[in-house]
Amino acid sequence: MLLANKVIVISGVGPGLGRTLALEAAAAGAKVVLGARNQEFLASVVSDVEASGGAALAQKTDVTSKDQCQALVTLAVETFGKVDGLVNSAYVHGDWAGMDAADSEKFGAVFDVVCQGAIRMAQACLAPMRAVGGGSIVNISTLSTVKPFSGEAMYAAAKGALNAATRHMANDFGPMGIRVNALRMGWIGGAPVYGYIDQQVAAGADREVVMASITDRIPLREIPPEVDCARAVIMFLSDYSRVVSGASVDVNGGEYMAP
Repeated sequence: MLLANKVIVISGVGPGLGRTLALEAAAAGAKVVLGARNQEFLASVVSDVEASGGAALAQKTDVTSKDQCQALVTLAVETFGKVDGLVNSAYVHGDWAGMDAADSEKFGAVFDVVCQGAIRMAQACLAPMRAVGGGSIVNISTLSTVKPFSGEAMYAAAKGALNAATRHMANDFGPMGIRVNALRMGWIGGAPVYGYIDQQVAAGADREVVMASITDRIPLREIPPEVDCARAVIMFLSDYSRVVSGASVDVNGGEYMAP
């Protein structure tokens, strides 16, 4: 198994990619330590992981708090003895507005979660990762940082900052044996996206037309399934990517191909 005997911390675990990633990482052999602001939802994910035969624990975590980030990592070490990997997936979207209309005073709150939150979590993991000779950090980014999508000005700007932070982390953490990469997700075939499609259909749109409006721009002609997006993350957490660091990798079915 790709993550056998590894302990993986995942921030921002929600009903989409975060939950699927927790289940897939556990299925790949990892013990998973989950953080998010919704304790009730976290408990349900832990139950799902355990029901599948995996090992998991969770703690309510707001990544805007340095102390809470550190507490989650401390829990991982105290319970499972180490930390091998971190996935930074915590985010808030901010206003659905273009850069012409977005409230400039609200950008800071989005940056605080998306970029600064990832930095807080990464710094909390440095000591335990160094103690085991290194590790892997995966920052979940978005296609919108390189292919603008109307309404995502705040979210994309914060993720763009995370992309830059990823390269600096890779440079500065590399001598510690810690590699850092960003995966730029496009459409993810899970509950949030299919919920959006359902809303369009409920408003009178034809489902096939809505689906085609998305898949026609993707060379693989499908919305990348959530489980496959999660498995891309797992590959970068695994030793198969041991010499890959500082990369920004597109996980979007070919919708955008970075130069």
